[in-house]
Amino acid sequence: MKHLLLIGIGPGNPRQITLEAVDALNRADVFFVLDKHQRNDDMLHLRKALLEQLVKRPYRLVQVDDPRRDGGAADYQGAVRDWHRQRAALYGRLIADELGEGECGAFLLWGEPGLYDSTLRILELIDEQSFALEVIPGISSVQALAARHRVPLNRIGEPVQILPGRRLAEVARIDNVLVMLDGQCAFADLDDPDLDIYWGAYLGSADEILISGPLREVKARILAAREQARARKGWIMDTYLLRRRH
Repeated sequence: MKHLLLIGIGPGNPRQITLEAVDALNRADVFFVLDKHQRNDDMLHLRKALLEQLVKRPYRLVQVDDPRRDGGAADYQGAVRDWHRQRAALYGRLIADELGEGECGAFLLWGEPGLYDSTLRILELIDEQSFALEVIPGISSVQALAARHRVPLNRIGEPVQILPGRRLAEVARIDNVLVMLDGQCAFADLDDPDLDIYWGAYLGSADEILISGPLREVKARILAAREQARARKGWIMDTYLLRRRH
């Protein structure tokens, strides 16, 4: 039986990788790495650096081109489903051709495999699942954001909502909302005087940026910092907490 590991490696700080994840890294014979062909693919470089630093046994690295998603498609969900099908076909070929019987393969997943990561859903699309699957949890950007801003994720008796940026406008009342994947900066359209924002980009890395305060007062700073960082690095990964002030 082939064995497959999905290993959460945290949001960017190598010291935030768990001991369980380190043990899992040292069980794998083959690591599958996707190349997104970004101008400055820090995530790809970090994955390789982690393997060199933490894996103490021989291993093979299989690097392949990541299928491209149509980011401009009018049907967002349809485009994502099509992208997932392309990835499922690729993952199926990798497991069939690059992973021998009795071997252990691994994907290194940014953050936490169970939170806004598509790999588990993609693997479900593979027709013949002739492998045993194990998921190793990791620290998420949400956890890192709260820690770096020194705020709890929840307040007493209050729920916390997590959603993508494209759904923020649908929230009738914002009390404690964590927003991820907000490429369009939906927070900039809000004008509620009682909202605070805790924003972070490249959390845990040497390029980390943190800004917090009343949303009305700091959103222009966030937009400027975000644009400058994207221009410098070629990509940005950020998240934020919106919280109603008592």
